[in-house]
Amino acid sequence: MLLQDKMKNDTVKETIRENGVVYSNRTNRDRFFYPEEWMRFFDKLKTNQKITFDTLINTGARINEARHIKVADIDFDRQSIILRVTKVKAKKGERNPRPRTISISSQFARRLRAHIKTRLLGNDDYLGILSTPAANIALKKTLQRVEILDWYMFSIHNIRKTHGNWLKSFGIDGAEICLRLGHDYNTFVRSYGSPDIFSFKDMQDMKIILGDVYGKSRRGVINKF
Repeated sequence: MLLQDKMKNDTVKETIRENGVVYSNRTNRDRFFYPEEWMRFFDKLKTNQKITFDTLINTGARINEARHIKVADIDFDRQSIILRVTKVKAKKGERNPRPRTISISSQFARRLRAHIKTRLLGNDDYLGILSTPAANIALKKTLQRVEILDWYMFSIHNIRKTHGNWLKSFGIDGAEICLRLGHDYNTFVRSYGSPDIFSFKDMQDMKIILGDVYGKSRRGVINKF
């Protein structure tokens, strides 16, 4: 058995539902993108897929949150987006979504403007984010195409984890990241790794991908590139 196949068998377990459908369940959900991996991946996406993945990496939103973004939810003057449809945390007594407003970079804002203009979208139109199954298929097929060996370790949620890890590496306060992602602090501490794993080149590439999302008004590592 090849090492890659053994690693896949150890980390991905298949389960058969009562209706006979086979689905995969990852035993390890900690994988995230290194920036060089993201750049290779994003470059090979189809044009109609890019708005989905560009939105996910630049906002850290859950895909269902991103799917419900309307043009009217984007404030280009303040460079922010309101996520109106968010995860309801029933275990914490929540009954209704709690909208949250997040900042976006000037670079991503320009790309959103271009997308809206090209698609002739109005204020009440959605951006055109892929469905979760379609996005996951696009993700895994493209990862295989660019020869990411452990492509099976990724799902759409790993992009959200990537966003959080990158912000942490920039020195953004944990509480700020929690507010942005809609996390509690315990989840943040448990789920996000050490910023020391990234090289200087990694940090430079992250700055290219995420732009000035925090650099507009803050001083720190993110502004040194």
